[in-house]
Amino acid sequence: MPRRPHLRLLGGALPLAAVLAGCSGPVQVDVPELSAADRAACEAVATGLPDTLAGEERVDIEPDDAPAAAYGDPAIVVRCGVAKPEGFDLAASCESVDGVGYYIPDEQYDDQGLDVTLTAAGYRPRVEVRIPSRYRPNAVQAAMAALAPLVEQHLARVDDCD
Repeated sequence: MPRRPHLRLLGGALPLAAVLAGCSGPVQVDVPELSAADRAACEAVATGLPDTLAGEERVDIEPDDAPAAAYGDPAIVVRCGVAKPEGFDLAASCESVDGVGYYIPDEQYDDQGLDVTLTAAGYRPRVEVRIPSRYRPNAVQAAMAALAPLVEQHLARVDDCD
């Protein structure tokens, strides 16, 4: 499989127009079963998540103590402690931003009309970001750049994803 060119961003999130989140209630997030160590790492990541991501304001989640965050409406959802993404293996291509590799399923990579799921798949525990298609393409790079410092600081690198 040919490797994709890597994105190299050195700054923070790309500037985007802010859109106010709707008042449709808290965003429901799945909470994975986590070991004590993974839970602690995910809580550290969740605590460090920004108030805005890709120009979108943070909105309430349910359960409110989940190691996760949501932004905008429709919500960009960040979750920690997710399973290895389907299709990710040692031969998978990843996008690298500020030293952190993110796996994007091939079918989502080029089709800007699809929602996209990014996973810092080479880390333990893993962080996943689900981005609705309306925020593409800018939110993809912005989310990767915003999360890279948290991933590097709080999670353990266990596999190559670059």
